This record gives sequence, structure tokens and C-alpha cells, in this order.
Amino acid sequence: MNEAAKRTHLKTGFISSLALTALTVLGFAFAMTAIPPSGPYCPGDCMTYPFLNLLDYYPRDYLWMYVISFQLIVFLIFVISNHFNAPEHKKMFSFISVNFALLTTAVLLVDYFIQYTVIPISMMKGQTDGIALLTQYNGYGIFIALEELGFILMSLSFLFLSPLFSHRTRLEKTLKWLYAAPAPLIFLSFVYYAVQYGLDRSYRFEVAAITVDWLATIIIGILSTIYFQRRLKEPNQAK
Repeated sequence: MNEAAKRTHLKTGFISSLALTALTVLGFAFAMTAIPPSGPYCPGDCMTYPFLNLLDYYPRDYLWMYVISFQLIVFLIFVISNHFNAPEHKKMFSFISVNFALLTTAVLLVDYFIQYTVIPISMMKGQTDGIALLTQYNGYGIFIALEELGFILMSLSFLFLSPLFSHRTRLEKTLKWLYAAPAPLIFLSFVYYAVQYGLDRSYRFEVAAITVDWLATIIIGILSTIYFQRRLKEPNQAK
């Protein structure tokens, strides 16, 4: 691979790391304002099945999904950039990571796109059939199930990026452990909520999974920005 191609790959990694961090922080901030008006974490005056007054929370509770839709696209670019910057003998791991990232992006983008394009207008038009099964406010509905799946897949995508990094520097060692951490944490969370609540876990596990993945994404994004910037400054990467 020539130096121009290497530099392009490193620049893509740097820019996508920076964008991923910014979009995740922004999405997290919007999500924190969307206090659940239903389910186990509802603070009061809770909405119940069939969730027919969900428009009272529109657009506030949907804003974070718009941001995270863009974040997911950047996440995929970020993982692909790691694949192209991976050492040749470790590209099998990064290729597996790319495929998990593709699944993550597909599952969550479909989930969010349906949520903010179908649910509100259907309610406005009085077309309420099937809304209870699709809405984010139903802790036992399709939205929560797809989010759980999506964030499990995201943690697996991170896990397979871990072998790309060595213990040569403190930064690489930290990235290696950060990539490896979300998957076991999410697995343990699932076991805990499954044992504690069985099928009646509602959105408790989803909240745990999304928190673990987003916090990891923010920290990884910051450190990856530094990592790619340092690699761009290496003598053999000079123009």
C-alpha cells in the first residue's frame, strides 16, 4: 500500500473518530431529556397500554433518534476505517467487526426510522392499529427488542476490534481493553435482568446496554482521535 492510501485511511479514521464522539455526546444529551413516561423508570403520571397519548411527548422524545441515526452511519465508517488501518495479519478480526457493525447499523437504523416516520404521523391520522406493538413506550414491544439486539451487536463489533491493538503504548493498551469491555458487561447485564425479572424485564436491559455502548463509544472516540492524529504525525506519514 502506498503512503497516499495509508494517509487517506488514517485521515478517515481521525475524522470519523471526531464525528462519532460529537454525535454520541449530542445524542446522549437529547436522550437524557427524554425521561420515560411509561414503564419501570417512569417518574410519575405514567402512560400505559395502548399508549394513545404519546403525541404529548412529540417531538421531544424523538429528537435523539435523528442524531443517533447519523451517529450510526459514522460508526460504520469508523469501524471500516479501523479495518483498513489494521495490520494485515489481524484483518480477519476487523472484517468480522465490520460485519457486526453492518448488522448493528441496519437493525438500529430501521428501528429508529420507523419510529420517527411512522408512529407520529399514524397517531396524527388516527391510524392507531398496531401502534402499541411498535412504539418506544412499550417495554415489551418491537422497538425495545430491536434496540437490545442492535446494542448487543454493537458490543460484538467493538470486541473484534480489540485484537487490532497491542500493548506497545499506554494509549493502545487502553483502547484494547475499552473495545473488549462492552460485550462482557452487556452479557452480565442481560443475565442479571433475566434472572431478576425473567421475560418481564421491560426496557431495563435496553437502558443498560445503550448506556454501556454509548459511554464506551464516547471514550473510544476521544482516544481514537488522539491515536489517529499521532499516527498521522509519524515521519513515514508526512506528505
